[in-house]
Amino acid sequence: MTDLPGIAIKNFHEKTSRGKLYVHDTFGPRVEMPISIYFRNEKQMPTLEKKALNLCKGKTLDIGAGAGSHALVLQDRNQEVVGLEISPAACEVMKNRGLKNVLCEDIFKLNNEKFDTLLLLMNGIGLCGDLAGFRKFLKKAETLLNENGILIFDSSDINYMYEDDIFPTDHYYGEVFCLYEYQKEVTDWFKWLYLDRETLENIALEEGWISVLIYTDENDQYLVKLNLKK
Repeated sequence: MTDLPGIAIKNFHEKTSRGKLYVHDTFGPRVEMPISIYFRNEKQMPTLEKKALNLCKGKTLDIGAGAGSHALVLQDRNQEVVGLEISPAACEVMKNRGLKNVLCEDIFKLNNEKFDTLLLLMNGIGLCGDLAGFRKFLKKAETLLNENGILIFDSSDINYMYEDDIFPTDHYYGEVFCLYEYQKEVTDWFKWLYLDRETLENIALEEGWISVLIYTDENDQYLVKLNLKK
């Protein structure tokens, strides 16, 4: 898939273009994804993200780190943190912004590394794509965590997107197809996952995890912390 989000982040950082980044999905018209959101400082971050950062302990892997804003907050607190991105352009930006530890890698291909915290924000868990992908991710996360390690992420229940409560019958309703548009280019369609809390909790239990609800905001986005059952 063309790395349009990474290119948009790089252009914004280098001030070479102020083009807009759009997200298309199966629900309706395209929606602008403000590129500046990837460059917020701690004061500009919403309560949910601040609470997530405060939960991070030990060596943290920020998965889908974007421009590195969350990782940089942890680094400024003298916490050991690694920003992981599949986008080479975004990784270049993170390094230029001063993040010391950057990995340009697919999370599912990452091996021989252990962390105390795995962090995914801005609905980063969506990268799982579907429920089977979420199960696969939980299995992978188990191999990346030290003993007593934790997994932190946010998501939201998108049942309100379905008119008259008519839900799809051939797949879970939180599995959505999306594409990015930037400077008149588009990516291929890709799957993105939104999890309702009940489904999350049930799958987590089946895969050997205990989930704890940490926070729900005014937009019904919620933050959870997961740890492996002992």
